[in-house]
Amino acid sequence: MKSNYLLCTITALPVMSCFGINKEETVKDKPNIIVILADDLGYGDLSCNNEHSKINTPNIDRIASQGVRFTDGHTSSAVSSPTRYGLLTGRYNWRSTLKSGVLNGYSAPLITQGRETIASMLQKNGYATGCFGKWHLGWTWSGIENGNTNVDFSKKITNGPTSLGFDTYLGFCGSLDMPPYVWVKDDMPTMVPTKYTQSEGQAMWRKGLTSDDFVHNQALLVITDKTKQFIHEKSHQDKPFFVYMPLSAPHTPILPIGSHIGKSGLENPYADFVLMVDSIVGEITLQLKKDGISENTMLVFISDNGCSPSADFVQLLSKGHNPSYIFRGNKADIFEGGHRVPYIVSYPKAVTPGVSDQIVCTTDLFATFADLIGDKYGDNTAEDSYSFMKALKLTTSAPQREYLVSHSINGSFAIRKGDWKVAFCPSSGGWSFPRPEKDTSIIKGLPKVQLYNLKTDIHEDHNLQAEYPKMVDEFRSILLGYIHSGRSTEGKPQKNDGPAFWSQLKWIEK
Repeated sequence: MKSNYLLCTITALPVMSCFGINKEETVKDKPNIIVILADDLGYGDLSCNNEHSKINTPNIDRIASQGVRFTDGHTSSAVSSPTRYGLLTGRYNWRSTLKSGVLNGYSAPLITQGRETIASMLQKNGYATGCFGKWHLGWTWSGIENGNTNVDFSKKITNGPTSLGFDTYLGFCGSLDMPPYVWVKDDMPTMVPTKYTQSEGQAMWRKGLTSDDFVHNQALLVITDKTKQFIHEKSHQDKPFFVYMPLSAPHTPILPIGSHIGKSGLENPYADFVLMVDSIVGEITLQLKKDGISENTMLVFISDNGCSPSADFVQLLSKGHNPSYIFRGNKADIFEGGHRVPYIVSYPKAVTPGVSDQIVCTTDLFATFADLIGDKYGDNTAEDSYSFMKALKLTTSAPQREYLVSHSINGSFAIRKGDWKVAFCPSSGGWSFPRPEKDTSIIKGLPKVQLYNLKTDIHEDHNLQAEYPKMVDEFRSILLGYIHSGRSTEGKPQKNDGPAFWSQLKWIEK
């Protein structure tokens, strides 16, 4: 895929005279690491995850066939900003000041300065680090203070990606449907916005300031070209690199372009957009192959939460395709469809291909990468991160994850161990039935706690809380311990950010 609309600050890829030459020897003993984070991609949208999928994703499937495909992979939250926080910090999102919901394009930074991230940890270990795409973790625009949004786009941002361990950054502040629509390269907006744009339907983006060099349907191409350029340049250097590539798709605005329009045959732009994501993943893997570094690169492909209702579930189901696969719910929900996501890890040089049913979370990337390169970190870092090196069949002495804490858009909690899951809310905690803000009359008649055996009831239809009250109490005690101690891993207790208690705890505490 070629972009015909690139920022003036992005140079074309140099001609590669060493196509196909293997340079594994120049990378020394540490692997390159790439994390591709899709946006609102459902577990069932990948053909490798869903035997009934009507969308064929050959490039992502190929990574799965070459690595480990996790069938029980989760995000820490069922929505965007919180998941990104947990991924980069190795810390549950609800320990931050954001206890529910997501940030917007003008939000203050969510990750506090001085907190270790995957990028800063790898940077200290000699890695070149780059981030390209949707940030959605807030930063400080010049001119914003006390609720004022009169941004001075001619000045640098602060407290953004480059202050958290990334050597370089190119991307935008929020989701592609959240203004302002402005490219930021490293810390500097590339152009001052002078116009307002908006769109509706599945291609919706909210009305907002837009710079002339920001074209919504070209954003993915710009991100892809910049990532490929970074990979190529760093492949010639005698040090490993880390790339964090948070895509803006297939989240709204749903904007497949060129040959991808209608390609799925499902008469739904969302399905076509998923194929565009798959194509982009193919471009990245091809770049690695061209630069001769595929074998010594750990490539992680995940999604930030489940599929959004914007995909039009009714229409897709009429075609025989379910983005949530066999799981209940969708993006925003405490049900599995909200946070069980595609989770694939490939590392050809060291990882034997296979399928794992080990419970893993996006917070676990931090500990896994640190374990991989032999980094040791303190008690105030990655408090909820467990290495899954053992699931990759790599040597490790790190403990495995036993419990998983999940979180919905309204701040509801669930905790899982093995087959059993307790959700401390009477509703979906999100956007599917029963909705916490809209189906109140029905919710009043429901138990305040939900207990499911996922082995026998993967769709979470039969609430067993009345039959196993001691189990509910046991899980409640574990969860409260995690909350109040500031960590779920071994180590000294830590403090959560913001208020020590918040309204959602009423569903947990008796």
